[in-house]
Amino acid sequence: MSENKEIKLYGRIFIQANIKALTGLHIGGSGARMDIGGVDNEIIRNPLNNQPYIPGSSLRGKMRSQTEKVLLGVRQNTDIGKNVRIHTCKTKTDFTANGGCPICHIFGLPGEYDHSVPGRLLVRDVALTDTSIEKLNAAKTNLPFAELKTEVAIDRVTSAATPRNMERVPAGSVFGPAEFVFGIYEKEDFKRLEHVLNALQLVEDDYLGGSGSRGSGKVEFSDIKVFARSGSNYGERASFGDGFDSVQALNDNFEDLLNWARDIIESVKE
Repeated sequence: MSENKEIKLYGRIFIQANIKALTGLHIGGSGARMDIGGVDNEIIRNPLNNQPYIPGSSLRGKMRSQTEKVLLGVRQNTDIGKNVRIHTCKTKTDFTANGGCPICHIFGLPGEYDHSVPGRLLVRDVALTDTSIEKLNAAKTNLPFAELKTEVAIDRVTSAATPRNMERVPAGSVFGPAEFVFGIYEKEDFKRLEHVLNALQLVEDDYLGGSGSRGSGKVEFSDIKVFARSGSNYGERASFGDGFDSVQALNDNFEDLLNWARDIIESVKE
C-alpha cells in the first residue's frame, strides 16, 4: 500500500445470535474418509472435541455473496491469486463513488490495492450450544454429532443408481452465540450496518453450506442481542434493547438502532 492513510477506529457494534439448523446442515471438511464404507462428504469438525462448527469464513462468505447478488450492477472479477469471481473495486474511483462501495468497505479489499482499507465486518467461528451437544449425544446419531444422509444420482439413460453418503448436522441443532463485529471508521459506516442486517436475512432466505438446492442448509437466527463500545471509552459496553427474536424484528427497529449507535459512538469526524 503506497498511500499514507489515517486509520482510526471510533468504536464497534457487536451482534450476537444463535443459529438454528432448520434442515440438516452440511459445511464440508477435509473430504472423504479412506476407510471402507467411509463418508463421501464429511462435515468440518473441531479436532479437539470432534464437534461440528460453523466457520466464520463460511458465514461471512455467504453474507458477501448474497449481498453482491442483491446489489445490482456490481462487477464481478477474479480475486487476486484465486480462480474465484467476486466483486472488488480495482480503482479508488470505484471504491469511493456514491458514498463508497458498501461491499468493499464492509467485507474488505485485497491488501495489494493502494486504496485498501480495513474491512468493517469480522465474523467468529460458531460452536454448538451445550444444550445441542447434550441432545445429540443422547440421540445416538449415525456419526458423532451428525446424521448420515444418502443421496442417489440417477443416470438419465440407463437408470443406474449411484449412491453417495453425506454427513449433516441434524435439523434442530443450535450453534451459538455467533458474533458479528462491525467496526466504525467513518460516519458512512453507520448506514452500512443496514447491509449487514440485510445479509443475515438473505442467508436465512437462502441456505448455508452445501447441497442447499437439495434441501440442506436452511438456518434461522434467533436470540439476537446488540452491543456497542465507543473508542473514547472502550471499557464500557452499552446494550440496545432487550434482545430480538428474529432478524426481521431487528431490521424493523433499524432507525432506532442507528440513532442509538450514533449516540454511543459520538466522536466520528464529520
